[in-house]
Amino acid sequence: MGDFRPWPPQLRPGRALAHTPGASGFGSPHRSDSRPPQTPRGGRRSGQLGRPGTTPPVPGRPTSFLPLLGLLGLPALLFALITWQVVADGPLAGVDRRVSHALVDPLRVYGALADLGDVFVAVPVLAVVIGHVARRGRAAGTYRWWLPPLAAAVAMALVPVLVVPLKALIDRPGPPIMGPGTGYYPSGHTATATVAYGAATLLLLPRLSRARVRRALVAACVAVDLGVGYGLVRRGYHWPLDVVASWCLCAVLLTGLWMFLGRSSRRTSAAPPGSSSGPG
Repeated sequence: MGDFRPWPPQLRPGRALAHTPGASGFGSPHRSDSRPPQTPRGGRRSGQLGRPGTTPPVPGRPTSFLPLLGLLGLPALLFALITWQVVADGPLAGVDRRVSHALVDPLRVYGALADLGDVFVAVPVLAVVIGHVARRGRAAGTYRWWLPPLAAAVAMALVPVLVVPLKALIDRPGPPIMGPGTGYYPSGHTATATVAYGAATLLLLPRLSRARVRRALVAACVAVDLGVGYGLVRRGYHWPLDVVASWCLCAVLLTGLWMFLGRSSRRTSAAPPGSSSGPG
């Protein structure tokens, strides 16, 4: 009974009242003086307006990686599946041989389509586009004008780095019309055409203002790549799975290039005025 008092407890100066709402100044539970706190809870925002959030604020919605996983993961998974079937001589490889025997036709027009994937045809087309884009970007004083052309050249250089070791490692025989040689998987002509024409298209698209022209360019690129693969199979230069596997492998390469060019374009648009590298 020593602490019993007939009156309610009185507030004493200098004591921290942790459960006193809105306490401030002398005796505040947050600070021992009258200075305002540096990060007051009332000044913190709980995320974007109209959306639930936490404290401190969460900057926007999380980025969805599903489209990215689809563009990168699905072609890579399909390439792995095809490679496994070819190496193990599985059921898919048997279907591949039957389809090839049914499609082979030694017409010269199919050989002409296949030649569009030759190194001496496809790579010079990409080189011309790289030179054009680099010259226009440098003349306009674009910030890091050399970065997109360099990225396209690196993507093209990665084709033999990836394809040649795979050819030697898998060592697949070619169709009967090609004789007893090996090293046909994946198709080098298909990979060269896909990356060369695809990279050239990705370089030109941001510089085309009309949507109709951009669609026409993409359609032409797809048509040429499909024509090269079709010509290789019809002429009997490659098995169908050789072509499809190259398309899958190059889809990963071109997706990576597309992502890089997109980031480079955003950085260029966000660059401060006058921040160009200049001639030389």
